[in-house]
Amino acid sequence: MSIPKAYLEHVAFWVADIHWHIRFFHEVFGMEMREVQGTVEEPIQYWTLGGMQFMSQPGFQGPEGRMGHLGMMCENAAYALAAARRFEGVEPMPQGDNWLRLPDGLAVEFIQASPATAVHQALAVNARVTE
Repeated sequence: MSIPKAYLEHVAFWVADIHWHIRFFHEVFGMEMREVQGTVEEPIQYWTLGGMQFMSQPGFQGPEGRMGHLGMMCENAAYALAAARRFEGVEPMPQGDNWLRLPDGLAVEFIQASPATAVHQALAVNARVTE
């Protein structure tokens, strides 16, 4: 049996100035808004087309963003969750049944791709090929 595939759908970062990050990723990479929690004027969280998620934490003092979690797009999320739960030290998280914390603290969100073939299409993109 082959193992169902997955890809990283988004990376979530805590940021002190969410508007700065929104402007930067829009003006530098052309990333448009996919979703917002709160309003565009006062976002709590902001997702871009292109895989970035910014989570507002105005008191953050670090020199760089702090990662919140990985959002993994799964061909078969139930399979991936069952496989992950077999690893020692993996713990459930309060966000839901599709969230697990790994022993080193990394949080992973398992997202079911719809349709499942979308995972193969995304993985078929060769990011290293230039035209």
